[in-house]
Amino acid sequence: MTETPKSLPSLFLSHGAPNILIHPSDTRAFWQGLSARWPHPSALLVMSAHFPAAKPTFESGGHPGMIYDFGGFEPELYDMTYPAPGAPALAEKAFGLARAAGLDAALSQGRGYDHGTWVPLKALYPDADIPVATLSVQPRENGAHHLALGRALAPLRDEGVLIIGSGGATHNLRAFFGGEDTPAWAQKFNDWLCEKIEAGDAEAVAAWEQGPEALRNHPTPEHFLPLPFAFGAGGPGARGRRLHRDFIGPISLDAYGFG
Repeated sequence: MTETPKSLPSLFLSHGAPNILIHPSDTRAFWQGLSARWPHPSALLVMSAHFPAAKPTFESGGHPGMIYDFGGFEPELYDMTYPAPGAPALAEKAFGLARAAGLDAALSQGRGYDHGTWVPLKALYPDADIPVATLSVQPRENGAHHLALGRALAPLRDEGVLIIGSGGATHNLRAFFGGEDTPAWAQKFNDWLCEKIEAGDAEAVAAWEQGPEALRNHPTPEHFLPLPFAFGAGGPGARGRRLHRDFIGPISLDAYGFG
């Protein structure tokens, strides 16, 4: 993915905890160097695990504020800002593409950037000079729905839009706070996931609940579903490529590129 692409890729980023921004780590360093791999996007479209809605909902406000949707972290995190402008025209175009694909969708106004959006973007594009449209995850819908939504929005990549799904390759917080090292059940699911992504098996990723130890790694689905979305946004027949691998206890911080 170092060559100049005909269109931008789509990405899946495991965003981890917000304090990844203030502590040196392999994942922070990976994020900080990632944007150099392709041309500067015209806009960003981000599906965040922390923006749940019943249907695909595109934030169309021009000046999103900040959402500090976390507690108990270092005080400086609550002073951080990400003043990137919104992308109303992109939100409306994406909304139209979703509707044209037969998906019920909606536009919202006034929702700010949650940490699933601003934390990785602050490392990738610290100048905050690229317009951003955010998109909800739909926890009541399955992986196939999110894959189809990604495919409906894939043409945006040809217009210089970088599409990002922000979630977690594994996300069992109870195990994390229990102080576990990386357990075999997390590694097993993570390895299975990488194998299916790099084989181009989008349907297996969409049917992720059938993977080994899937529900143990994702007791709730919202952090996983941005991954089939990003896979779909890579376009029909896309293969994924793991760009980064890291674990913190049972939490995978893996990242993938598609298209």
